[in-house]
Amino acid sequence: MGARPKRAPKRGSWGFWPRVRARRIVARIRRWPSIVSDKPKLLGFAGYKVGMLHLVMVEDRVGSPFYGREVVKAATVIECPPLLVLGFRAYAKTEQGLKSIGEVWASDPPRDLERVFTTPEKFNTEEQLKKIEDNLERVEEIRLIVATQPRRSGLGKKKPEVFEVKIDGGTMKDRLEYAKSLLGKEVRVTEVFEEGQYIDVVAVTKGKGTQGPVKRFGVKILPRWHKHRKGYRKVGTAGPQHPSVMFTIPRAGQMGFHQRTEYNKRILVIGTKAEEINPKGGWKHYGIVRSDFIVIEGSIPGPAKRLIRMRFPIRPPQVQHSGKPKIVWISVKPIMAEVR
Repeated sequence: MGARPKRAPKRGSWGFWPRVRARRIVARIRRWPSIVSDKPKLLGFAGYKVGMLHLVMVEDRVGSPFYGREVVKAATVIECPPLLVLGFRAYAKTEQGLKSIGEVWASDPPRDLERVFTTPEKFNTEEQLKKIEDNLERVEEIRLIVATQPRRSGLGKKKPEVFEVKIDGGTMKDRLEYAKSLLGKEVRVTEVFEEGQYIDVVAVTKGKGTQGPVKRFGVKILPRWHKHRKGYRKVGTAGPQHPSVMFTIPRAGQMGFHQRTEYNKRILVIGTKAEEINPKGGWKHYGIVRSDFIVIEGSIPGPAKRLIRMRFPIRPPQVQHSGKPKIVWISVKPIMAEVR
């Protein structure tokens, strides 16, 4: 930033670099946590962002000065239609990383899957399953191939999103049997998460197009009455020209539509009755919730209708809570509700 008469903070964080558009609107989860469980379990789910509300709950965080008292929280609603299990894939560990050694697909995929890619006329289910079972000692991970069902939501959308979800817990043989039992079936959010649990949220943020350094990095606006011969909403100096201008200088460019991960968001409510969460006239920019939903404390990335991927926390917090959250009132309800 050049010579300064006093100290100034660096503009922009290298934790979010490069600031380019995400490759896909469906977020990619690059790491999955490991859990200790006797039974195999899915480690993630997905849903569509509905909007935000506020609610009144009883503070149950042990050690909080408001413990046992009613507090107001901002929260986000995510509609979570059941995920359809299309197949599963087995991965082996190699020097180049995880490599697929076989995948098994359900024999009757939905017609909407043709909107994503061309499905084969015949599936070699038995052949691929035998190949995985013969190489079970090499298998490092088993992941389900699932598809969303936007027709079951209030989006008015037909094209599903297809992605993978890891299975963990139990032995590798248990995971294989669990994956076989779910083939071609639906998985609901109540089977994966529970109220009071912490999760990680992965999504693509709201796109804002090309923006200048003032909005993009928060640089200071120069004085308008002097010392701004070539503009005042710009960086004062771009640094040395030789050998080249440093890439660390805040410049104009893409802002928003970046993939971001927010850690340790707490689930306050998991609901199965959509009428409990729908306001009169529906949600602004979304419509009417028609399927299962969850309410997460705080805000999450992305605009309304954006696909939100969720997973078990990869670095869970050391926070103690006294049981499940006790919700007193939600802002979409016209009258006070009983303590849950």
